[in-house]
Amino acid sequence: MPPAFVESASPVTLVGGAAVAPGALEQALEIAPFLVAADGGGEQALAAGYRPRAVIGDMDSLPQALADTLDPQTILAIAEQDSTDFDKALRHTNAPLILAVGFTGGRIDHELAMLNSLVRQPAGHVVVIGADDLLFHAPRQFTIALAPGTRVSFFPLMSVTGRSDGLRWPIEGIAFAPGGRIGTSNEMAGDRLRWTFDGDGMLAILPRAQLRSVVAALLA
Repeated sequence: MPPAFVESASPVTLVGGAAVAPGALEQALEIAPFLVAADGGGEQALAAGYRPRAVIGDMDSLPQALADTLDPQTILAIAEQDSTDFDKALRHTNAPLILAVGFTGGRIDHELAMLNSLVRQPAGHVVVIGADDLLFHAPRQFTIALAPGTRVSFFPLMSVTGRSDGLRWPIEGIAFAPGGRIGTSNEMAGDRLRWTFDGDGMLAILPRAQLRSVVAALLA
């Protein structure tokens, strides 16, 4: 397999072309200063005063005048239209963790496509940061320290069952499925959450304020 266009031994921040919640890009860059843009996300990065180290996409959204200010060697143009720029960027970035901003709150079809790409990534590989929440493809086994009362939601994109320790409403015995039972608005009963799922396809959703805790647990 050829090397990825972006190779990083540390976490990467990926910025997209949808609205970036105030402070979200800076919050991600504090943890993952290696900045990559997905096509039009390059315009958002430059407008915020950050120069991406790579831009990946079909290049139909980044204005040519801005593209001309970047080193051509940092741009990967992919002409195919069968995948989104988010998917293209993920396929060509090799990093232990990717923090993605600018992929929520815009067009609903784009957001649904993002979730489709997210759940096809290895679990725990990408954290998507929105205005209020963050979400990630839940690893089958996961442990995280959270304060009592912290909101924890699950949303299945595949049929999956699991067990939990630390939630106010345990999930054991629930058959989660898209179009069926979901798990929004659970909350912490203690200060440590452990879960086990029998397969992939579950999205975990937590308040954005828990980003550092989530990153630490995913990298542990």
